[in-house]
Amino acid sequence: MAPPRPDAPDADAAATASSPRVLKKYPNRRLYDTYTSSYITLADVKKMVLAAQPFVVRDAKTSEDLTRSILLQIILEEETGGVPMFSAPMLAQIIRFYGGAMQGMMGSYLEKNLQTFTDIQTRLAEQSKGMLEPAAINPELWTQFLNGQVPGVQGVMGTYLEQSRQMFQQMQEQMAKQAETLFPAFTPPKR
Repeated sequence: MAPPRPDAPDADAAATASSPRVLKKYPNRRLYDTYTSSYITLADVKKMVLAAQPFVVRDAKTSEDLTRSILLQIILEEETGGVPMFSAPMLAQIIRFYGGAMQGMMGSYLEKNLQTFTDIQTRLAEQSKGMLEPAAINPELWTQFLNGQVPGVQGVMGTYLEQSRQMFQQMQEQMAKQAETLFPAFTPPKR
């Protein structure tokens, strides 16, 4: 089946603004945006991610969800194209979690940690909004802002570390419960 013409109407294009945009991936590895009725690139998909636009990538023939694989392709391009975010030891450690008992919990732990970190980043950006207006910039204001930020950043990072510790502790408790279920004779050491 040939991909539709970019100017051809598509039933998926009539989706409401609240539903995710549907991108179709064809065997020729091209991505077709049913909302704009045009072919797009991974760079366009990256722009959608950065703009927080919800989307889903579907195989054009099978309708299989390919969103994760497209996102992983974008991460791979970013990792090979510039300054990598993930070190080789970190990637090796992540790979070691696959297939193990911790795989499901580690994914949840990383997701929650990333969300907490994003929330902190948002709070810091909101606190510094007024500082970016050219009319508001003066040395005294910057000094007040920076003096106020040191305790604020310390507090936010302390909260982040505490939340991270609590998430890790919850993960350990879940593992202990699973171990007790699987091995009734096993009793974890008391703290």
